[in-house]
Amino acid sequence: MKLYVYDHCPFCVRARMPFGLKNIPFELAFMANDDEETPIAMIGKKMAPILEDDDGHLAESLDIVHKVDGLSGERLFAGTPRKEITDWLKTWGSTVNALVIPRTPDPVFPEFRTASARAYFTEKKEATFGAFDGLLAETETHKAEILKGLGALSSFLPDAEASTIDDIMLFPTLRSLSILPDLAVPEPVEAYRTRMAERCGVPLVSELRKVA
Repeated sequence: MKLYVYDHCPFCVRARMPFGLKNIPFELAFMANDDEETPIAMIGKKMAPILEDDDGHLAESLDIVHKVDGLSGERLFAGTPRKEITDWLKTWGSTVNALVIPRTPDPVFPEFRTASARAYFTEKKEATFGAFDGLLAETETHKAEILKGLGALSSFLPDAEASTIDDIMLFPTLRSLSILPDLAVPEPVEAYRTRMAERCGVPLVSELRKVA
């Protein structure tokens, strides 16, 4: 069983989480961000994550979560996430993107080790989110905003020792924010994402930098 991903991608993090949380062995493959040929050969379009197993290829993150969840023990990720979690993600998603997207094409991630891969990502995302220089210039404003959101999140965080669909939805966004080394994340949120990173085997970006 092989999972093709981009390390920076929150949807790919979703797909990786059940393997770690349920201790299911798998092979992890990082695709270069400008590698169109590999995903197109498997599923007919450029996207990730992609699960490759004896059944073929599966490409939607939550479909992968559902399949992996059924491979071992009782299902942990069935049902729907709490409304507080989904509302929080909708409310703060644009602020997270403004902070994370312009910092993402970083060689700390395997998919961005080449200049061509970084340029590919930058061109595609600037067309959607605007010039990275402009987003970076607004960093302090967006940091002040997301800290309000993280403060609110502290009151309804999932249990870091449990494994539920809430974790599958929330942790990838909190992991993405770890690309900002100087973001003063509230202690309960930091404790949650650090513990969840350990349990699911998806290191925070701060940990990737220590071994890069």
